[in-house]
Amino acid sequence: MTMHIHQKKSWPAFTWDHQMISFLLASVRYKQGKLVGRMESLSFSLQDEAVLQTLTLDAVKSNEIEGQILNADQVRSSIARRLGMDIGMLTPADRHVEGVVEMLLDATQHYQEALSEERLFGWHAALFPTGRNGMFKITIGNWRDSSGSPMQVVSGAMGREKVHFEAPDSDRLPEEMSRFISWFNAKSDLDLVIKAAIAHLWFVTIHPFDDGNGRIARPIADMLLARSDESAQRFYSMSAQIQQKRKHYYDILEKTQKGNLDITEWLEWFLYCLDGALEATETTLNAVLNKAKYWKLFAEKNINDRQKIMLSKLLDGFEGKLNTSKWAKIAKTSSDTALRDIQNLVEQGVLEKENSGGRSTSYRLVGL
Repeated sequence: MTMHIHQKKSWPAFTWDHQMISFLLASVRYKQGKLVGRMESLSFSLQDEAVLQTLTLDAVKSNEIEGQILNADQVRSSIARRLGMDIGMLTPADRHVEGVVEMLLDATQHYQEALSEERLFGWHAALFPTGRNGMFKITIGNWRDSSGSPMQVVSGAMGREKVHFEAPDSDRLPEEMSRFISWFNAKSDLDLVIKAAIAHLWFVTIHPFDDGNGRIARPIADMLLARSDESAQRFYSMSAQIQQKRKHYYDILEKTQKGNLDITEWLEWFLYCLDGALEATETTLNAVLNKAKYWKLFAEKNINDRQKIMLSKLLDGFEGKLNTSKWAKIAKTSSDTALRDIQNLVEQGVLEKENSGGRSTSYRLVGL
């Protein structure tokens, strides 16, 4: 039978090759500082837009890792409303989206506050507002109770299941979580980026909840990364990078949890992932600057409120082709009004026809 790291006598005395990790850590720290400095040179409105894009991406991608698909417009609207950002018409968000956003913002905007059982219970309750995961009722706002059955991470068809991980027994959880929380809150000489990597691994290994452990482990890590940046403004998304490497993420977790307490490989993977997240921020920055150029152009035009709403959606990444019927549906207006709005923007040089052909005509923004 496979022994997991939480069953080792020296658990949780993690070790790693400091020399091997130091070069990667220095590189990541340099890029962090460079990014934060660059972002702080932007205007407040551009900073807000970058933060909004990053947090939206983080919430959506963290849930995608677990196979949960969130409506990005709802997430964006919920974040904007809670942070007091004016993005025009807000999309109503369902209570599940509101819970995800509430947890993410509590972790990142209040990163200096101590972690506690009650705070974690609140995050968990926010993730599962109905007290269920699908059709199954789960323990909410408290540690899991295995009731004699081990908590296992399993894949494969019934009868051919593969056990990837078995968590500590539920009767160990109060002591395990008390030790984890004390370590998390304690001041030490440990670099906060390394601490974020360890916290992520440690929390998912304890696996204290019936469900949602991964979705809570990532904000826990983000909280420490915010401390390392000394800023509540989030300009890079670890969750987006992990989602891109989802299979490798689960593979390295399983390998580490079934190994010894030398976590050098996990720390390497985490740092490479963080490096990728920092590099990917260039895309976010370009999108923010491009959006600012468009709004500068729009300011010189005669644009009504409906048109502003639709142009904002195009700049945020409109899915599919924009045509008259979609405009009418989203703007909640008639087809005739939608057509007049579009034709007006074409005449002003804001939109152009993407293709011809009667009812199939679609439109796109004129390139700057």
